Amino acid sequence: MATIEPPSDSTVDPAAVNTPVIAFFDVDNTLLRGASIWHVAIGAWRRGMLSPRDIWRFFWQQRTFIKVGENMGHLSDIKEKALRLIEGKTQAEIRSLSEDIFDRRIKQRLWPETVALTKEHLAQGHQVWIVSATASEVADVFAHRLGLTGALGTRFESRDGVYTGALEGPVMHAQDKADASIALASKLKADPAECWAYSDSSNDIPLLTFVGHPVVVNPDHGLHAHATKHDWPVMRLNPSSIKEARKRVRRESRRAR
Repeated sequence: MATIEPPSDSTVDPAAVNTPVIAFFDVDNTLLRGASIWHVAIGAWRRGMLSPRDIWRFFWQQRTFIKVGENMGHLSDIKEKALRLIEGKTQAEIRSLSEDIFDRRIKQRLWPETVALTKEHLAQGHQVWIVSATASEVADVFAHRLGLTGALGTRFESRDGVYTGALEGPVMHAQDKADASIALASKLKADPAECWAYSDSSNDIPLLTFVGHPVVVNPDHGLHAHATKHDWPVMRLNPSSIKEARKRVRRESRRAR
């Protein structure tokens, strides 16, 4: 798990240091259009780690994911591919691959609107954590490159710096993602009522329910229905919606002080 200091131009409220406020951000279809695993696959293929047939299957999964969102079958298939991809590779190889993928493919495909929201939270003295089913190595690079506080991702077992092809803990998805976020908030002594979470997927309802400030971003059908029922704010990726979202962060942060 990487921990990165907030940018030096952040305005940090001393009270927030003692009782931190955490903003949790999903990655796929929240910070990034589509699924990060697709970009990992392309980077792996360029390095000879995947076959053309594997890339074709990843392409169709990416297309489906953009259209209808994630599902358990999709996640299970990706988990199996990821385990095969990483087995026998060194931690240094995967870190290098993750950095190359971010710089070559992911950086220009980020939603600038939600990236701007991460900066707004940092400016308010909040911690900003990525929470994603993507591999922790990829999530750590996201956090580092964007100047965020840290990342929680799916962890893979390694021995003597070499990956075994087994998971170390659960895939960071649905309730397991929420449980990891709850554990982090407890460790940091953060008040859940003051914390935030951003996601597009109904699978993240447990995480969004845990925090006092849930925000849904271009939600799938299930999450939109849940958000409407519970009067959660819905952020669309357009100028007026993002402007209101940033105002909300400032407004609620002032109330908490």
